Amino acid sequence: MNADEILEIKELLSTPKKIVIIPHKNPDGDAIGSTLGLSLYLKGLGHDSTVITPNDYPSFLKWIPGEETILKYENETDASQKLIEEADIIFTLDFNHFSRTGDMEAFLEKQATTFIMIDHHQQPDDYATYTYSDTSMSSTCQMVYHFIEQLGDTEKISPEIATCIYVGIMTDTGSFRFRSTTSTTHKVIAALIDKGADNTAIHERIYDANTYSRLQLQGVALKNLKVLPEYKTAYITLSQKELDDHQFKKGDTEGFVNMGLSLEGIIFAVIFIENKGENIIKISLRSKGAFSVNQFSRNHFEGGGHHNAAGGKSNLSMEETVEKFINILPSYKTELCD
Repeated sequence: MNADEILEIKELLSTPKKIVIIPHKNPDGDAIGSTLGLSLYLKGLGHDSTVITPNDYPSFLKWIPGEETILKYENETDASQKLIEEADIIFTLDFNHFSRTGDMEAFLEKQATTFIMIDHHQQPDDYATYTYSDTSMSSTCQMVYHFIEQLGDTEKISPEIATCIYVGIMTDTGSFRFRSTTSTTHKVIAALIDKGADNTAIHERIYDANTYSRLQLQGVALKNLKVLPEYKTAYITLSQKELDDHQFKKGDTEGFVNMGLSLEGIIFAVIFIENKGENIIKISLRSKGAFSVNQFSRNHFEGGGHHNAAGGKSNLSMEETVEKFINILPSYKTELCD
């Protein structure tokens, strides 16, 4: 985003506006943290700002400051559509194509208003009036911090805003261990702590909120873990029955895919999760080093994301999906085993 665009946005925000902020479907810590952090900042400027999520999100995110004000499109469609139609500005955060909003896609495509995109995923679409896209960033939350910084307003970052932004950076960097964590990321984190983010409390509320049933489900995932050493690959399957048997709730499988990636010698890990409600197999992919799961998912599983972290889906059965996956691997052996 260049200096002229920043000046134009500052002018847009110089008088009170009706603003809607939207994350992607099945929002994660970065999506919820970035939208709430931005919303609290805009409210502090005097704007009428509302976060509208396409659907619900995990319970371990439901303590974040401002969370109680979020509208969920799937349950509050009429109210959400009214706010969207009346909005002077619509911010879209942590996604770069309307298809990532699920049932909101067609409605958003009809809107003739000012869109501002803030996102760090690859291959952004061109729907936005202003696009702040940077794939090198650790998270959309870090981008929100820099966005506020470019507007010259870091002094307006309250402890609540700092907490929201911290959540997204922490979760999207795997607690600051992924390659996207730069020295600048750590400087932002330091600034957020100075502004009131309680790093220990945030970590505990996100990662130490296990239930007995979730830990049991993690045990099932480990039991189902398979290793393909000839491709430096590991994968996990979880059936709908296994989820139901362990009282599965949204977010319970968060991080499971990383168990495979933690194995010595493994650089590519995948988890396949059956979703009978949507009649699909949901897929999460992770990698280390040069192997691009973003490209792999785009090529074969209708997905995408980042170089080392991506998602996808399959309309086949679990058995057929896993068979397809295994049959694809030989064509990537050179990339995986160099």
